[in-house]
Amino acid sequence: MSRAVLSIGSNMGDRRAHLRSVVDAFAPHLVAVSSVYETAPWGPVPQEPYLNAILLVDDPVASPWDWLRRGRDLERAADRVREVRWGARTLDVDVIRCEERRTDGAHPVRSTDPELTLPHPQAHHRAFVLVPWLEADPGAVLEVSEEPRPVRELLAALHPAERAGVHRTELTLRPAAPERPESDRTRS
Repeated sequence: MSRAVLSIGSNMGDRRAHLRSVVDAFAPHLVAVSSVYETAPWGPVPQEPYLNAILLVDDPVASPWDWLRRGRDLERAADRVREVRWGARTLDVDVIRCEERRTDGAHPVRSTDPELTLPHPQAHHRAFVLVPWLEADPGAVLEVSEEPRPVRELLAALHPAERAGVHRTELTLRPAAPERPESDRTRS
């Protein structure tokens, strides 16, 4: 039923392991995963830099609420605490955009629910979302004020300092290829 764009981030503890836990959990539904980027924290709270990435996921039976629930479950498993807005966190999983697949094509999901606002109302202002998203999906589109806009254009419109604060790392989250059974390896 839906395909989603998930933004993941961590700036506490084993940041890479926290991100890896999300990739591992969503592996059966993973369409693409970006590189890992290091970025300065967003907001007024002093804290350590984040590692961020984007996942594109697809599940024919998942609703947008399912993506949110799965992300929140992973945050809880990483001991995420929600006490300070824009505060440090072990793991953050945000649903940025969802689209429903119907017989007449894909349609963006809109929601004004405070728990799940879609598309994410601030994504178009955040280079740490747009840069990895564009890498994972060069043709990405995000609805801003109900108008579809290419992510490439949204990123270009950001202040150069905002874009310059997103640094690609050498870290990778791509799932490893499944190991071939011993019987297959001996036939090669």
